[in-house]
Amino acid sequence: MDWTHRLRLRNLQLLISLSSTQNISHTATELAITQPALSKWLKELEYDLGMALFERHARGLKPTPQGQALIEHARRIEAHLDLARDEMAVIRDGGRGLVTIGTSGASAADTVPLSVLKLLGQSPQTQVRLVESTMDRLLEQLSRGELDIVVGRSMPGSSNTAIGTEELYMEPIHLVARQRHPLFSKPEARWPDLMAYRWVLWPRGTPIRNALDAALVQAGQTVPPNHMESNSVTLNLTLLNNSDMIGVASHRAALRFSQMNAMRVLPLRLSAFGSVAVYWRHDSINRPAVALGLQCLRAIVAEQAGQGENTEPEGASRTKDLPS
Repeated sequence: MDWTHRLRLRNLQLLISLSSTQNISHTATELAITQPALSKWLKELEYDLGMALFERHARGLKPTPQGQALIEHARRIEAHLDLARDEMAVIRDGGRGLVTIGTSGASAADTVPLSVLKLLGQSPQTQVRLVESTMDRLLEQLSRGELDIVVGRSMPGSSNTAIGTEELYMEPIHLVARQRHPLFSKPEARWPDLMAYRWVLWPRGTPIRNALDAALVQAGQTVPPNHMESNSVTLNLTLLNNSDMIGVASHRAALRFSQMNAMRVLPLRLSAFGSVAVYWRHDSINRPAVALGLQCLRAIVAEQAGQGENTEPEGASRTKDLPS
C-alpha cells in the first residue's frame, strides 16, 4: 500500500510538531488532536513504511534517521506552501510576486541592498523580504525552500543538486577601526601595536574568518588571544564605534561604512581575499520576482566592476605590508 495516502497537510504539521516536542501528549495538545488518534496514525504510518520514524523512550520520542529524513521533506513542503500562500496574497493585492533574499555580512552592507533598490525601481509592485544570518543557516533555509536567493561568502563543497550557484566577485579583506582610533595617529603601525587592542572577529569557521586566519599565518602572526567573536554586523559596528577594538571587514562593506563615517580602514595590507557568490533554488527560477532578483544582482555587480568597485575605502589607498 502506498503510505503517502496517509499524509495530508495536517499530517505534515503533526510530523514537524513531533520532531519539535518529542512528546505525543504535547503535540496532541498543541494541534488539538486526541493522543490515542495521534498514536494510532503514527503507528499505521510506520507500519505502511515498514520502518520506525521515532524511537520511544521514557522521556518521549526521538526521530530515527529515517524519521528525520521524512521530517525534512515535510518542512520543505510546508515552506513551499507558505511561500505559495504569501505570493498569492501579494498578487491578489496587485503585486507582481514575492522574492525572499538571504544575505550574510559580506553582502548585507552593499551588494544586496543596492540590488533590491534596482529591483524595486524596475518593478515597484514586487514584494521583497530580506533575511540576514550566517551562510550555513541561510543555505539550510534555502534548501528547505524558506528563501529564494542567498548572497554571501562562497561555500565550497555543496552537493545539493537542487541549488544553483554562481560566483559574483572576489574582494580583499581589511582590518578596520573607528574613525579616531589611536592607531591612526601613529606614523607607522606595527603588529605589536595592533595586538595591544582587543579584536572583534567573525566566528571561527566562517569564510571571512578563515581568510583572515590564513592571512595572519602568512604574516607570521596569529589571532590575538584578547579577542571576541560576533556574527552580527550591527553589533560589530556598535562595538567598533564605542571602543578601540579592531575589526575585520570585506572591501565593499568597508567602502560603504567608511562613506558613512562608521569605520576606517587601517593602513596596512592583508593577503586575504574572499569570494562572494549567489545561490538559488532551481525550482524557483521561473518565478518572475526571483528571476528579476538574480538579474538585478548581476547588474549591480557588473556596474561596480565597471566603476572599479566605486573607489577605495579611506585608508585603503595607502595600505602597505605591516612591519613585524
